[in-house]
Amino acid sequence: MLPTVATGVYIDPAALVIGDVSIGADSSVWPMTVVRGDVNSIRIGSHTNIQDGSVLHVTHRYKDLPDGYALTVGDHVTVGHKVILHGCSVGDYCLIGMGATLMDGAVVPSQVLIGAGSLVPPGKVLESGYLWLGSPVRKVRPLTEQEQDWIRYSARHYAQLKDDYLKG
Repeated sequence: MLPTVATGVYIDPAALVIGDVSIGADSSVWPMTVVRGDVNSIRIGSHTNIQDGSVLHVTHRYKDLPDGYALTVGDHVTVGHKVILHGCSVGDYCLIGMGATLMDGAVVPSQVLIGAGSLVPPGKVLESGYLWLGSPVRKVRPLTEQEQDWIRYSARHYAQLKDDYLKG
């Protein structure tokens, strides 16, 4: 299956996007990123940016796991440099810090900030509106208004930046 890419999407020539992948309008995939939907589906929403060196993958279907683990990333999400998203779900208006790892079955609802280098273990379900840090992650405190603004700003900034790249 070939990827489906909406209008206004920027995929850097040094990125790899293969398989059952759908990328929503005005999103971006930056250099050295791998989005590999070869054994299950990957859905990336609109106005979402997947930054340099990230790896997005899924878990195949098999007898003990008939649906496997697909990967879903919502709208207005910033996925920082060198993040691993594997068979998990990320809601809208989230920021996933550099070097974080989210594993199979993890659920990150909307409006969450995951700190750099954090690990969200398999099956962990986070609570909306909080900063999560550590390995494994723990809920630290509610997001400040400034952090919530930053999450929205980051998504807008990358949507503008990808337009510059699309113009050449």
